[in-house]
Amino acid sequence: MTALLGVLARLDRALLLVLEVICITLFAAITFILTLNIVVRFAPFMSMHWFDEILEMLYGALVFYGAAAVWVAHAHFSVGDWLSKRLPGKRSRLVYRFLVEACSLVFIAVFFRYSLDLTLATTERTTAFALPKAWLYACMPITGAIMLVYSVKNMLLELRAIVLAEDPEGIA
Repeated sequence: MTALLGVLARLDRALLLVLEVICITLFAAITFILTLNIVVRFAPFMSMHWFDEILEMLYGALVFYGAAAVWVAHAHFSVGDWLSKRLPGKRSRLVYRFLVEACSLVFIAVFFRYSLDLTLATTERTTAFALPKAWLYACMPITGAIMLVYSVKNMLLELRAIVLAEDPEGIA
């Protein structure tokens, strides 16, 4: 089991690196296009009629790929874990964390299903470049699938922790 977890940890790091590179690239592209738009306003040497269309695609992708990266890293923010600290015993805190992961899994499963349906059903095209809007929407089911896989993984780790009464993160 330990060897399998080691392989999964290496896969996690590789996927996280890919997601980080995607996010950095998207952010750099957004910065470049915004800067170009400012320059073109003062020195109009080209038309930027496509500006909002491309930014919409880039921002959407950045949000969803960034969310997936945070999900893989298990670094998403929390309003405060005040409830688990009040629960008696280590095992009850582990069960609480398992239930939180289960709720997350349900949400991500619904998100994945409907984002995949939307992506597959759309026949619209973007205005300026006539690109299929499915390309714009594709980041949602892709990142939803990543988050779904990691939600299942997190639930299995939490279940293992409950059964073995150990805390994989050392916070219970």
